[in-house]
Amino acid sequence: MADRIGRAGPLTDSPGSKVLVIDIGGTHVKLLATGQKLPIKIPSGPEMTPGRMVTLVKRATAKWKYSAVSIGYPGPVLHGKPVSDPHNLGHGWVGFDFRKAFGRPVKLMNDAAMQAIGSYRRGRMLFLGLGTGLGSALMVDGVIEPMELAHLPYKKGLTYEDFIGLRGLQRFGKKKWRRYVDDVVNRLKIALEADDVVIGGGNAKLLKKLPAGARLGSNENAFRGGFRLWQAGRKRAAGARDHGVR
Repeated sequence: MADRIGRAGPLTDSPGSKVLVIDIGGTHVKLLATGQKLPIKIPSGPEMTPGRMVTLVKRATAKWKYSAVSIGYPGPVLHGKPVSDPHNLGHGWVGFDFRKAFGRPVKLMNDAAMQAIGSYRRGRMLFLGLGTGLGSALMVDGVIEPMELAHLPYKKGLTYEDFIGLRGLQRFGKKKWRRYVDDVVNRLKIALEADDVVIGGGNAKLLKKLPAGARLGSNENAFRGGFRLWQAGRKRAAGARDHGVR
């Protein structure tokens, strides 16, 4: 995705249309729509298929009004479509027709990238999501670049995710896990020349001290990012009309 994103606005800032944002995780699917104050959580896990997800989301949001959907997907996405099933969910995500299932326009992107969009302030920002796995994205001058750093080799034939994802936390314990988080963040910050690092995800709260040059993100930023996906599209369309483009 090459949308240029401006400074973050209010969480429910989505003029012109009402957007339902779906943040899919390994343990929960989180929902929020324009004008709603409190998100809804739906348990997920290995039995969560896309069809089941849509059914549960529609049931949970039956009283909400929305005209478009943003989906944060826990896996690689190409041209707005999943390219592989998530490691921690059920099967059938690749090729699933989300637009037909919801009966509305849908924008789907990697969940870390969506949270990065909602976290962005300026310059060259690296986002790392510490959750069941390790999410990652880079934003440069307002342009998002989803990344898949989790499965790159780190130490002893294991990956970054093996050390600082949930498996690493369970294997090494909090004390060692925190040291590995500090080391990985420093390595990636230098390698990617990031001048801003945001650490999000559910396990970020377990850090006693943030790595140097990093700031704490928020899962709420995934919702903000989902709203801003449609803001970016409207701004681009408005610019085209202003220049006589049809």
